[in-house]
Amino acid sequence: AYSSTMKINQGVFEEDIEEADFNKIPILDSNSAAIIAEREMGTLADIVSQYEVSSYFSQINYNGKPYRVSPLRYGSVVKWIANRSSGIPAYILIDMTTQDAECIRLDEGIKFSPSEYFGRDLMRFVRFRYPTAMIRGTYFEIDDEGTPYWICSVTDHTIGLFGGTDIKGAIMVNAVTGENIYYDIADIPQWIDKVYDAELLMQQYDYYGTLSNGYINSVFSQKNCFKTTEGYNYIALNDDVWVYTGVTSVGGDESNVGFVLMNQRTKETNYYAIAGAEEFSAMSSAEGQVQHLGYTATFPLLINVGGEPTYFLALKDSAGLVKKYAMVNIQKYQIVATGDTVNECMNEYERLMDGNGIGISETADKLTVSGLVADIRDIVIDGNTYIYVTLGGDTGIYSVKAGDHINMLKKKIGDSITFEYISTLTEGVYSVTKVE
Repeated sequence: AYSSTMKINQGVFEEDIEEADFNKIPILDSNSAAIIAEREMGTLADIVSQYEVSSYFSQINYNGKPYRVSPLRYGSVVKWIANRSSGIPAYILIDMTTQDAECIRLDEGIKFSPSEYFGRDLMRFVRFRYPTAMIRGTYFEIDDEGTPYWICSVTDHTIGLFGGTDIKGAIMVNAVTGENIYYDIADIPQWIDKVYDAELLMQQYDYYGTLSNGYINSVFSQKNCFKTTEGYNYIALNDDVWVYTGVTSVGGDESNVGFVLMNQRTKETNYYAIAGAEEFSAMSSAEGQVQHLGYTATFPLLINVGGEPTYFLALKDSAGLVKKYAMVNIQKYQIVATGDTVNECMNEYERLMDGNGIGISETADKLTVSGLVADIRDIVIDGNTYIYVTLGGDTGIYSVKAGDHINMLKKKIGDSITFEYISTLTEGVYSVTKVE
């Protein structure tokens, strides 16, 4: 019965996971997001003395991009007394791809939250209106218009009195007005991204992986018994947030037999039978590339690069800020590329893969442009010289790494040139992969 709490679909990697779009890939983990939020809060002189950043960080899809969002909370009981009439005036929104944080001011303050007291305390407010609901977790989200809500997942026990924990619905509470409504799990609105928490989804997959051939087998012979790896990350697909984690044998080796994606809104689960490096092994490999700098790797994100399953990791310094990026091929995990920027890392990864006979660069989404050089300038970034070029009649800025394209040093204003390029995280700036 426990093994049947989750239905597993067999996924096709190349079809289900689109080619990596680095404008939509989150490069921050929760710890780094919290640091950036605190720094943004420090710039808000009018409210920083009264409020603090809450620990309720949720990863959501907002306007087609991954964000982390968190409300503020009162700094103390005294500060709540002084500000309770107007409520909490803002929430913090962090772009997970650009690392930009923004404080979103509200026309009316948040009056229902875990940092409130008495009748406006969120759990007390929900309990009085839904006295029989068993609340598993509360998550802060915003709808497509930026209105803040609390999503309270409601649990059900599907096996006996207390076994087979599952989610049967969610209570949605407007954080400003207190307006609330209960939805069955099949009726959850599309914009809500999190109802199932990652821990519950992984637990249900572990039930499936270890108990499908019976309890006795799971204890003794353990034939065909699998479990999820210890960590997880999030992937944005089809306007939903999916939990990603690897699947390994119960024997505890350092390789994966595949991985799963689990939808946090619907519990749809897809399994992909792709053997390769276990996530923590990939993290160690990436850290080994920059061991002289002492950077630590975030838990990897699964991406599709030219049809190749690839781990994408951010490398952080001791202050928790992202300094470099790394890519590790899942199946050929001796291939490790690093770079100071995402595009530099991608170019290095393509070079290493080409050197191993895997031509992923041929499948990348690349464009070509030709014209006369209108302006040309060089900038040194982290010890590397980049040449920035604009072309006549073109508003784009083309970035060329001088070390990879020595012939650029001969170019001057008025010369004819042809670039092969890809988009970058900065709008209007393109990374050149080939110069003619």
